[in-house]
Amino acid sequence: MKSKSTITIGVLALQGDFEAHVKMLSMLENVNAIAVRSAKEIESVDGLILPGGESTTVGKLLRRFELDTLIKDRAGQDMPIYGTCAGMILLAKDIEDSSQDRLGILDVEVARNAFGRQVDSFEADIDVLTLGELPIRGVFIRAPYVKTVGPNVEILAQYGGRIVAVRQKNVLASAFHPELTTDTRFHQLFAEVVRQSQ
Repeated sequence: MKSKSTITIGVLALQGDFEAHVKMLSMLENVNAIAVRSAKEIESVDGLILPGGESTTVGKLLRRFELDTLIKDRAGQDMPIYGTCAGMILLAKDIEDSSQDRLGILDVEVARNAFGRQVDSFEADIDVLTLGELPIRGVFIRAPYVKTVGPNVEILAQYGGRIVAVRQKNVLASAFHPELTTDTRFHQLFAEVVRQSQ
């Protein structure tokens, strides 16, 4: 049986919980995980994760360092991207009541801080049918949710009637933080998306 070739997945490291994603990815076979900050580093990866953090700050930094155009260009060339929490907000085409900087490559509208403030953070079991019958443990920290989806967006998971994970071709997004658990399945799903894009 032919072994899988190694893929390189970058985690945007301008701000936020990028280290947890790098650690989670490093648990997967044939995945090289690196923190990325520069255009050269982003150009070198096969897939990119936008971690949680402060979406307004990260959006401004992406624009300041001219990384937003690069990421959009690479997404247009089908590079897979996965955004968690703030990363979901940055990927969204529309953000409710906000004109903040965003990449706008995911055809959804999101609501920021939709589950409350930092003190309202919680965990819950989330059914993600594409990942099997066993639920994912979702960690929600000032989490957004998806209000509306475009025609080419697949809903992967809902919680309390709200959409909390989606996929549009090679772009994944979740309102929760799988990197803060011991369950690698969401990262494995993304790694498979990256492999299939090769």
